[in-house]
Amino acid sequence: MFADRRCFLGFALALAVFLSLPLGLAAEERMGAWVDEVTMVKEPSTATAISRLLVGELDIYSDGIANPEDFQRILESPDLTHSMAYGLYNELTFNPVGPVWDNGELNPFALKAVRQALNWLLDRDYIAEEIFGGMAVPKYMPLTSAFPDYARLADVARKLELEYAHDPVRAEAAIEAEMEALGAVKIDGTWHYNDEPVVIKILARVEDERVEIADYLGDLLQGIGFEIETDYKTGAEASPIWMSADPAEGLFHVYTGAWITTLVSRDQAGNFAFFYTDLGLATPLWQAYDPTEEFYDLADRLDRNVFSTMDERRDMMAQALELAMEDSQRVWLVDQVSAFPRAADISVAADLAAGTTGAWLWALTLRRNEEIGGSVNIGLMNVLVDPWNPLGGSNWSFDQMPIRATRDVGAVPDPFTGLYHAQRAERGELTVKEGLPVDVTLDWVDLEFAEEILVPRDAWIDWDAAEQTFITIEEKLEQDTVSFLDEALTKEWNFGRDEDGPTLTANRKSVVYYPEDLFDVVKWHDGSPLSMADIVMGIILGFDRGQPESAYFDEAVVSSLRSYLNSMRGIRIVSTDPVIIEFYSELYGLDAEQYIATFFPSYAYGPGAWHTLALGLGAEANEEAAFSSSKAGQLEVEWISYVAGPTLDILAQYLDGSYIPYEDVLSQYMAEGEVEERFENLRSWYEDKGHLWVGTGPFYLERGYPVEGIVHLKRNPDFPDPADKWAIFDEPMVAELDAYGPGRVTIGTEAVFDVHVSFDDEPYALEHMDEIKYLLFDSAAEIVHVGTAEPVEDGLWQIVLPDELTGTLGVGANRIEVIAAPIVVSIPSFATVTFVTVE
Repeated sequence: MFADRRCFLGFALALAVFLSLPLGLAAEERMGAWVDEVTMVKEPSTATAISRLLVGELDIYSDGIANPEDFQRILESPDLTHSMAYGLYNELTFNPVGPVWDNGELNPFALKAVRQALNWLLDRDYIAEEIFGGMAVPKYMPLTSAFPDYARLADVARKLELEYAHDPVRAEAAIEAEMEALGAVKIDGTWHYNDEPVVIKILARVEDERVEIADYLGDLLQGIGFEIETDYKTGAEASPIWMSADPAEGLFHVYTGAWITTLVSRDQAGNFAFFYTDLGLATPLWQAYDPTEEFYDLADRLDRNVFSTMDERRDMMAQALELAMEDSQRVWLVDQVSAFPRAADISVAADLAAGTTGAWLWALTLRRNEEIGGSVNIGLMNVLVDPWNPLGGSNWSFDQMPIRATRDVGAVPDPFTGLYHAQRAERGELTVKEGLPVDVTLDWVDLEFAEEILVPRDAWIDWDAAEQTFITIEEKLEQDTVSFLDEALTKEWNFGRDEDGPTLTANRKSVVYYPEDLFDVVKWHDGSPLSMADIVMGIILGFDRGQPESAYFDEAVVSSLRSYLNSMRGIRIVSTDPVIIEFYSELYGLDAEQYIATFFPSYAYGPGAWHTLALGLGAEANEEAAFSSSKAGQLEVEWISYVAGPTLDILAQYLDGSYIPYEDVLSQYMAEGEVEERFENLRSWYEDKGHLWVGTGPFYLERGYPVEGIVHLKRNPDFPDPADKWAIFDEPMVAELDAYGPGRVTIGTEAVFDVHVSFDDEPYALEHMDEIKYLLFDSAAEIVHVGTAEPVEDGLWQIVLPDELTGTLGVGANRIEVIAAPIVVSIPSFATVTFVTVE
């Protein structure tokens, strides 16, 4: 759910079809992508990218434009258009290891009190207004101000924002106390440790405003006694330092991070686990995070939605926000408002959070006017930054954008609301325990409530990595021995009883149904039909890699596996033809659509067929290469790439099909001759394409060129969906909000304020609005009341402050902050109105 700043084939035939058939008929018969070819090129300069758009060298620039001068160039050109996005944000990432590194240097940021003090030292208003030219708003915490959770917790958020407002005197005093406790001394205004000046190493990205952020931070730290060493790097140059290297080596103190939320996040409770604990990523930096036990437990429970009511969730989120500010493993800076520019004749789905870069549907909606076929050129700030592999490859948004074009999924997120729609899945059923706060919006999911949910005793609950076999609930309950994972498995078990005896209960049961022709119509890019073995491979990998007995054990996966097993209660394959799979879990969410477990073979970092994964697993078993950067570093071997580089030769050694992981289990789900056919297809693919990246998406990877920064995609002619399947997404209805009322209110009298809501100068329908909430601040800038506006008619709501409420206000200036939460888009809108109270 998170990343740091991401078809010549058949053109003549497509053109012939287009010219020989009426437009409507041609469009009706077009399958897969509208265009034949996409070329993605590295273009780190936004100003140059706009110039290339204006002369036609690029059709889309898929990076957010946050510079006001660049944005003005887009607005002034009739040849360009744009989409707005609200999910880009900036922060400072600290090295948590220390306080003394292996090289003997001091790391003050190993102390959370020093990190916390940076919140007071930085002036976020300055960063938003001066560095970003007003195209950003201050950000204090791991909630995006444009997403629903910020609106839900607006009163909590605003209190913390006031607590951590710019206060450089307080910051310097806190840092001075911690430095002295470490044994550092100030000599002639400069901090020294072991008779050497304390030098803060800032790792600064050069592609965007982070250069100015680094310089600003350096000036502030220098002003309170630190020497500064700023290392300016591109993303590709910086990644091995902050993402892959052991932080104990002391290569950096602070990194200028930027992230893009790749879909509209309706639930950001998982951000605490991702950004502050080792549950986030399997990289050395994340594995070094060491929050307090209280914060870790709370983050883990929020990540797994271990709560019973929205009030309980709210209390947990409020506590987590306070602990996050105290921990400050990251100091958040701004939420950006970004424009994603494109040629005026190009249409493409753009996500309200992540623009075109993060839109899961970009490849399925990309089109030039009404044309069928042709090519499109897309500029990215970078591409092929890190190795591509499905299990532990590149998490960069630059890379994930082309990767999404090569993958298909069971369900796909709506770019405006974040709700999941059925893609390869046909339908879903969700049953949750009565009383849990779950709702459903879309009709592909049926939601039911039950007093008790019993897990069938033949459901898989565990995996024996030594014996290479699944363990059912019945077998687990009868085991006498204690396995590595038993503590996690039994930590939060609840028991019920069915006709065969005791069994587990769960909060949630999801059932996914796939169409009967799934294995007939879905093919991997090398021509191999999708099979049940691909699905079962994913289930096995979900258990296996975190167990020491596994040939593919990766220590970085253990914490996430434990978290998964704390909530998972069973997997049961009901049918393989058609595919029907039940999943039981304690984990549930606010929206039913988000919690249908689809089990489609699309992993965290890309698509994965069982036979392509077999190559990497063979290499990992023999310690020749590794899927994760963390394990690659531990073994001192190459990080697996299926696209380019030295690991291709390593992977190619296994193309003879001699290595089949989990063969005893997978063979039960393979068709006759499947092994021979798969590896024959993959060998032919490798000989033709020169790489091993194979998916099922609307485009396939023709070739990737890491040195040149080019990715060449071509249309997959076997993709089974009509090209117009997702043509429903047009312009998002982001509400425009204005609040009006009396400028002068007598204390102790009623005051009424009008809130006008519109879109495209038309009143916003009441049925499209969830609620409008408001915060009342008194003259001391304290929140004195949180309330809800009342609907009057389409486009008009009212806030009524009764006489007893205004009677609590003193003489002076007050303000009302208004937050509108629409239904049809998940982006809240804000407005402020001020008034003076008099006696």
